[in-house]
Amino acid sequence: MLLGFVPGALAEGRHQASAQRGTPGQPNSQARRGKLDRELTARAALQPTETSSVIVTLQPGAQLPTELRTYAKQEHGNLAIINGRTLTVPNSILSKLVADPSILRIDFDRPIARANYRTAMTVGARPVNKGLGLTGAGVGVALIDSGITEWHDDLTNRSTDLYPFGDQRVSAFVDFVNGRTTPYDDDGHGTHVAGIVAGNGRDSRGQKAGIAPDASLVSLKVLDANGLGTISNVIAAFDWVVAHHDEYRIRVVNVSIAAAVHESFWTDPLTLAAKRVVDSGVVVVTAAGNLGKNAAGLPQYGGITAPGNAPWALTVGASSTNGTIQRADDTIANFSSHGPTFKDWTAKPDLVAPGVGTISLADPLSNYYTTKAQFLIRGSEETATMPYLTLTGTSMSAPVVTGTVALMMQANPSLTPNLVKAILQYTAETRPG
Repeated sequence: MLLGFVPGALAEGRHQASAQRGTPGQPNSQARRGKLDRELTARAALQPTETSSVIVTLQPGAQLPTELRTYAKQEHGNLAIINGRTLTVPNSILSKLVADPSILRIDFDRPIARANYRTAMTVGARPVNKGLGLTGAGVGVALIDSGITEWHDDLTNRSTDLYPFGDQRVSAFVDFVNGRTTPYDDDGHGTHVAGIVAGNGRDSRGQKAGIAPDASLVSLKVLDANGLGTISNVIAAFDWVVAHHDEYRIRVVNVSIAAAVHESFWTDPLTLAAKRVVDSGVVVVTAAGNLGKNAAGLPQYGGITAPGNAPWALTVGASSTNGTIQRADDTIANFSSHGPTFKDWTAKPDLVAPGVGTISLADPLSNYYTTKAQFLIRGSEETATMPYLTLTGTSMSAPVVTGTVALMMQANPSLTPNLVKAILQYTAETRPG
């Protein structure tokens, strides 16, 4: 469904159709589109009495027309990163917007969703932490997700740096959903991701520490209590990163969320916003998605979700450690999405990392704490609540790479996003699948 397929559409079995080919670095025929995207074209024709949330991208230097300002989203609706605005408009006026010369294009504000010791040992993070002294100290990591817990022992500060929310390594918290000003995570996904990146393992005597246990975290909440949101909030979060990455020393942003691919990455406002972040010198790490098989259990291609379908994103699929700390028996997780990408036919993901049975932080005030109670895990210390939770998915794989990037940036702050991707791919091990 994330790719717009009807249930079971790809479940009939194998086919003999030949694949289309593209030219690297150039848009293919799928990148051509009109001012109005396909979804809004259909809504204008079939649902004229209803309203739609849209992203209006303006021509360079243009301002939002006065008559449209009444439709504009007031909080976090200004998407300067793509010279755009978020509006909620009647479908009946969409054709009028197309005729406005100040508007470059109009896109549907489509939905998004949220797509440990063993892991840290398997990928080599713990020897790097202990042997080389690289822990992510001094590196800021932005998490675009469902928020972050107000408190967890594993997020306490072991440095002399001061943080605004007490003894928690959270440098900033911005809520694009409800506008609250202090950290919280009503869903639980973001807290789990945060622990994979930067948990210090305090409640497990270090065994369940994350990859970069001294990194500073910036939490940008774009998903609600049910793990759902829209791409406009992600674009607004990207905009915030570009504006504040120097202030908070942000070198990498983790995006463990998934949006359907409705158009080429050359024209999608979400992927274009991700490019602005990369152009500012910040690495964008994204989850590949969990669409590796169809309803018939056969491999499914074209399942990479946005913004991971873009070449400037560092897109991460999932592997399984198969319960050991040795890499020799690691396998590709069968649920992990793979390319070629829908619309653009590019090779993805860029890397895989452990994403099966990943143990990380639990937030006792989140929905996950009750809906996934059977996956809660005790620590090594006495705590009032269960401090850990086991989850599976490419959402868990991406932060493994994000934490690794933080270690790389601590070791060599001059690294660029392209160099980071090149080094990781060049030094990665090849696995079948």
